[in-house]
Amino acid sequence: MKLLIFVTLLTIFSSGLASAIVAGTYFDRIVAVIFENQDYSKAIKSTYLTSLYNSPQGVLLTNYDAVGHPSEPNYVAMIYGSTDGITDDGDYNITGQNLVDLLEAKSITWKAYMENYTCGVCFTGDNCPAGTDLYARKHDPFISMQDINTNPTRCAKIVDSSQLDIDISNNQVHNTSCWFDARRNNPNFSTNTLFLFVWDEAVTSKANQVAAVLYGTPVKPPSNNQDPTAYTHYSYLAAVEQNWNLGNLGRNDATATPFTKYLVHP
Repeated sequence: MKLLIFVTLLTIFSSGLASAIVAGTYFDRIVAVIFENQDYSKAIKSTYLTSLYNSPQGVLLTNYDAVGHPSEPNYVAMIYGSTDGITDDGDYNITGQNLVDLLEAKSITWKAYMENYTCGVCFTGDNCPAGTDLYARKHDPFISMQDINTNPTRCAKIVDSSQLDIDISNNQVHNTSCWFDARRNNPNFSTNTLFLFVWDEAVTSKANQVAAVLYGTPVKPPSNNQDPTAYTHYSYLAAVEQNWNLGNLGRNDATATPFTKYLVHP
């Protein structure tokens, strides 16, 4: 199972000081870890994933659907509120407001950590010239936003995943078990942080149902650790918007159900 470390870390450390935190209604940070292409029925059999959602800080979202095929429209949906009509993995320059615009308007910082991102600032090619296949533009929705890919300051927030440990050590944040366990007990990473583990799309499911797990101190799960509410990738965007009172983009995020049913600020 290929792990695509797309860790979108929405943080509020403009100066690296705890006093700079913009507290949210449910969480102060959110980290989304997106995995590639797996059916719900297979993903939930992962021993490690099961240990997360069956913990006192975890909940399995049992009715969460991706919004399209192939990969790219799902990533775009999570920060744009629609697929913008995308039905392939091509290169697009999307105009109009996106999640970054809403975050920055409230002085909430963000960062996108990508595996093997050695491409340089505002790189818009399909893969980095170094030749690894781990970074792919189709999995990076930020670089498809025109008001990001033409702005070097914003582009500089798309970084290689190795930067994550540096940011954690500076209190700037924002095989899976090894990656997560090595970091989740660090208070600079986990305090008041909501983690979303989700697959971008299903492989064979006609409904495009994917596994999604919420984990962290803001999660107060029901007795069976399951939430059957109907969610989609737009629910991620809606949850972020609701948490920091950002307003919305006026697209599918405006009507999506945020996955906040079992969230309580620690």
